[in-house]
Parts: sequence; structure tokens; C-alpha cells
Amino acid sequence: MPEVKKPGKCPICGKPADELFRPFCSKRCADVDLHRWFSGVYAVPVTEDEEEDERREEDGETTH
Repeated sequence: MPEVKKPGKCPICGKPADELFRPFCSKRCADVDLHRWFSGVYAVPVTEDEEEDERREEDGETTH
């Protein structure tokens, strides 16, 4: 018998997630999350080595 998954909680407000807006409970919470990404509240960490590799690629150097 297949398992029935219960919807998780909205990461913004904690209410049960809505299937239409999953993992959020509403369009409002989805928009709040999107705004946080655009405004820089969330950030993906980058190590100095990755930044150095990007600079080399921009300068036309190749890494092997």
C-alpha cells in the first residue's frame, strides 16, 4: 500500500503547506521567500578558492 505523505509546514509561517504552493502555504509566503532571495537575505556561501577560479576564467586563463 503506498504511503500517504502529509504536507509539511510552510518554511515562512509554519502553517500546513498547500499542494498548489508547496512547500509554502500561500502565494504570499512564496512571494516573501522570493523577495528574501532577491534582496540578499539568503545567500549561497562561496569559498575563496571558487572566487579565485572565477577570476581566472574571466581573465582567460584555464585551469587543469
